Amino acid sequence: MVSVDARTEVDNGQRQQSLATAAARNLATTTKSAPQMQEISSRWLLRVLPWTQVKGGTYRVNRRLSYAVGDGRVSFTTAGGQVRVVPPELCELPLLRGFDDPMALEALADRFRQHEYAPGDVIVTSGEPADQVFLLAHGKVNRIGTGKYGDRIVLGVLADGEYFGEQALTQAGTTWDTTVKAVTSCIVLSLPRTAFEEVAALSESLREHVRRRRDSPIPAQNKHGEAAIDISAGHVGEAQLPGTFVDYELTPREYELSVAQTVLQVHTRVADLYNEPMNQIEQQLRLTIEALKERQEYELINNREFGLLSNADLKQRIHTRTGPPTPDDLDELLSRRRSSHAFLAHPKAIAAFGRECTRRGIYPGGTELDGSGVPAWRGVPLLPCNKIPISENGTTSILVMRLGEAEQGVIGLHQPGIPDEYQPSLSVRFMGINDKAIMSYLVSAYYSAAILVPDALGVLENVELGH
Repeated sequence: MVSVDARTEVDNGQRQQSLATAAARNLATTTKSAPQMQEISSRWLLRVLPWTQVKGGTYRVNRRLSYAVGDGRVSFTTAGGQVRVVPPELCELPLLRGFDDPMALEALADRFRQHEYAPGDVIVTSGEPADQVFLLAHGKVNRIGTGKYGDRIVLGVLADGEYFGEQALTQAGTTWDTTVKAVTSCIVLSLPRTAFEEVAALSESLREHVRRRRDSPIPAQNKHGEAAIDISAGHVGEAQLPGTFVDYELTPREYELSVAQTVLQVHTRVADLYNEPMNQIEQQLRLTIEALKERQEYELINNREFGLLSNADLKQRIHTRTGPPTPDDLDELLSRRRSSHAFLAHPKAIAAFGRECTRRGIYPGGTELDGSGVPAWRGVPLLPCNKIPISENGTTSILVMRLGEAEQGVIGLHQPGIPDEYQPSLSVRFMGINDKAIMSYLVSAYYSAAILVPDALGVLENVELGH
């Protein structure tokens, strides 16, 4: 039998002289925090987007008529180190836009030749004969020209899926007006004009398509591709003034509200017996709504139908000049629109931009937004968003937006006033109690986003994070 003295001795051989804290907690009321959640982020996109009320669940974006000019990107397939252009993707070239003969496209795809270039290699040289079209399957190249004072300047950057020299297919005797040099290791497919003419000689449909494209008058348009509005200026006297009208798109883009939903389940025993000091249903609902809003922001960035990354205009997508995001790259993003209200970037991309600024001895300022201090570049807030994906090779994208309906910018779409509304455009509906005494609540959030004009959103692509 163990004595009381032995039971109350501690390891150091001394008797315990007061009640231990472990035992005392049995008689005490603990101070508890509300349930915490690591998934919650700053959700800057949801905070800065101007939200437009959508009645009827659909928002239509009416624009001036624009002409398609074949400015898309070409896709490729790879097998055993051999790269081949997907034949229907050749219709992204301006000359072949609208061409639909599969056999002729297959024949053209078979005649492309594969070339590989190392960083620094010259692909074409300014002034040399231009007699083939090039498709950039992988890598990045610079278009280099001569500046006003004879110095060499970078006129643009091309990357995966883009092309150059398409005019060489139909225009004999032309020369390259710029030098194209590889920045990274590149895989390029080329089609000589002679090979194109061979296929055209065998395909009557291709000859007829090229003839129609050559003979059809090019509609008058402005630099943005919109149908021109004829205006006379600088005239004197009684000059004949031009008549005009503003043409609209016949099939404008319509955005339907998307939905994110879940069913929250709470046992009645929990709600009845364990509601003090915190309401169990309220806490469950709070965390569920937080997760729903995280998914909402993810969809606004990544959804194929309305997400910002997928719906940015191809002319508003640019590539970094050297890989990491530099002040030059962000300046070029800003220069492509009349005003910019916010950058959106993954936190790692913001850190990479900070490293490049430090490397150059530049210290970007900050600004205040909604009472929080955030980094900024040229006065435009640089907001973190961990929903922007990072690829397996360590690259990501940086977005810049002009915001608001009055500014013809990017807007969020929602519909406040829905039944059982808990927050604007978010409803919580009681679905009843099942035979296991479990209560169910349907939680629904309705939302979408619209880009009113193409230059409202710009994307800096292939941003490398590992430098």
